[in-house]
Amino acid sequence: MSTQTSPAATGVAESPYAWARLWTALLSGAIGSVGMWSVVVILPAVQNDFGVLRADATLPYTLTMLGFGIGGIVLGKVADRYGIVIPLVISTVALSAGYLLSSISPTLFLFALTHLMIGIGASVTFAPMIADLSHWFTKRRGIAVAIVASGNYVAGAIWPPIVQYSTATIGWRPTQVWIGIFVLVAILPLVLVFRRRIALSEAVSANAAAAGARNALGLSSTAIMAILSFAAIACCVAMAMPQVHIVAYCGDLGYGAARGAEMLSLMLGFGIVSRVASGFVADKIGGVGTLLIGAFLQGVALFLYLLFDGLTSLYAISILFGLFQGGIVPMYAVIVREYFPPQEAGFRVGIVIFASIFGMALGGWISGAIFDYTGSYQAAFANGLAWNLMNVAIAVWLLFASRPKQGPSTGTPAAA
Repeated sequence: MSTQTSPAATGVAESPYAWARLWTALLSGAIGSVGMWSVVVILPAVQNDFGVLRADATLPYTLTMLGFGIGGIVLGKVADRYGIVIPLVISTVALSAGYLLSSISPTLFLFALTHLMIGIGASVTFAPMIADLSHWFTKRRGIAVAIVASGNYVAGAIWPPIVQYSTATIGWRPTQVWIGIFVLVAILPLVLVFRRRIALSEAVSANAAAAGARNALGLSSTAIMAILSFAAIACCVAMAMPQVHIVAYCGDLGYGAARGAEMLSLMLGFGIVSRVASGFVADKIGGVGTLLIGAFLQGVALFLYLLFDGLTSLYAISILFGLFQGGIVPMYAVIVREYFPPQEAGFRVGIVIFASIFGMALGGWISGAIFDYTGSYQAAFANGLAWNLMNVAIAVWLLFASRPKQGPSTGTPAAA
């Protein structure tokens, strides 16, 4: 049975075990987050197999993101109460089962439903895992959160070329089978590392900080969560355009799906650099300031997509997009930990991440629908840029509204 300990009492915060737990979480994310990216790569093959429109072919991705978001909230709540082990086991089994069932789906609708299960299975390696690791770090919480969140992008850098090659070689259905088997045998042994738990009842200073942040904004907890959630939706509607459609976009331009998969891999690989760097920045200037920087730069990259569509240009812009946007989503988790008590971390981080996933799902579908209506992705990129501007505006407001009491430079906010 796992044991609970207090970080203050035992000194486990930022201990060698905390770092070992962190790297294991990164590994589990790199494996489990295949669920978010494989469907993007096989999208053209699935569209051809089932004979559907581009918008219809994005339905499995939409349900993957929906499952990812719902799973993050529900399993995050379970993790708050029982620890991360039970959610990790549940999600791993669901992930494997989803892939195996998807391989034998006779219709697009049933294929999409299996991706709801895949999304739930992949979810625990992100929001619940981020919340869990945030309890084991204090001074370096920003970088810890960023590293755990990078598991998602490590998966994005590694899996697309593998899935693309396998799909081209043996077909997308056998590829789904092999992924389903691999995730089961690779993730379950890692569960043993997470058996140790940490008590949160003595985290008084964190509660005081959260109270101070709420007072600085002059808003209720519900209002803060609503604002953060809408910001997350806006940023991820914008983010979804390149991430979901870059493979199909390259195919439409005549460059081939393989070039698009390479761009997606580069985008997410450089996103790892961005996520880790954002963690260092957040430990210096706080989550909101770091969010604003990332959101502004993401808008710059989206604007460049409007101007250039040459093969070399798309490779370069995809690298820039990864460098600019990789740190945005983890900052919502950092901000939640700045504004709310640690006992609520799994649930509240899950809600904000669900909002970001909803934004990704909505953005992926909207972009496909705009393409079907206009026959071009130009309007879809413009739509993403407009949503991104809303996120920038919210980040600017949060920065100025909370500036008197927020951020490492001003010290720890006082409780009311």
